Amino acid sequence: MNTGLTTQELQTKAKEIRRHVIRMLAKAGSGHPGGSLSATDLLVALYYGKLRHDPQNPKLPERDRFVLSKGHSCPALYAILAEMGYFPISELDTLRQLGSRLQGHPDMKRIPGIEISSGSLGQGLSVGAGMAMAARIDGLDYRVYVMLGDGEVEEGQVWEAAMAAGHYKLDNLCAILDNNGLQIDGPIHDVMSPLPLLEKWDAFGWHVIHIDGHNMAQILEAYDRAEAIKGKPTIIIAKTVKGKGVSFMENQVDWHGKAPTPEQAEKALAELI
Repeated sequence: MNTGLTTQELQTKAKEIRRHVIRMLAKAGSGHPGGSLSATDLLVALYYGKLRHDPQNPKLPERDRFVLSKGHSCPALYAILAEMGYFPISELDTLRQLGSRLQGHPDMKRIPGIEISSGSLGQGLSVGAGMAMAARIDGLDYRVYVMLGDGEVEEGQVWEAAMAAGHYKLDNLCAILDNNGLQIDGPIHDVMSPLPLLEKWDAFGWHVIHIDGHNMAQILEAYDRAEAIKGKPTIIIAKTVKGKGVSFMENQVDWHGKAPTPEQAEKALAELI
């Protein structure tokens, strides 16, 4: 569903999604703001500018597939799905509440638009590679997009999937790395460095695109370039800022998995006008 929004309109939409994220987490009293906010621009550009999908027919066979491997960042995805009509916007207020289908990690059995239950880090790329292989076997032309966290790519299963995707030349597979440089315990280069990222993915047989993950024009161009690549999968390494858009959250590891207080939420929302 390419909505035809301009880059400026996409930037405005991203602010709206960030406001939803802040409100949802403040009401829930728990959740993950840092990675949700860093991934927002990448998700908005994908859903509003590139992904083939239909909120009125979530299981459309020819739809593109999206896997949020870093499932803890689902507040941003939930907000986009609600805004696009997959479920009522009012339901965002139920995030992480008992009985809500909007759990702390996505549930494919309960939420329309969710392709795979995720959150056990390291598994999403394997699922995405399987979906891409299935498209080839079934003779379908859908594309598969998988969003990874750069702390997540310390997981060995990611590299097994990367090796398999490269080996089978899955050019209908595009990974998106939310490269904000932080994970729950600190900077990635201190905890368990996955660097150098570009050289490693290239060595595994992937086409590598490096962009500013908050520049809408660059993001859209990267999605177009990825679609044009033949004979190998593509990874978009998007340099992002954890907590993007909220000054006191930006580049602060403490905001990986901590909800804002009502007062902090009010301050954050004032910055997202």
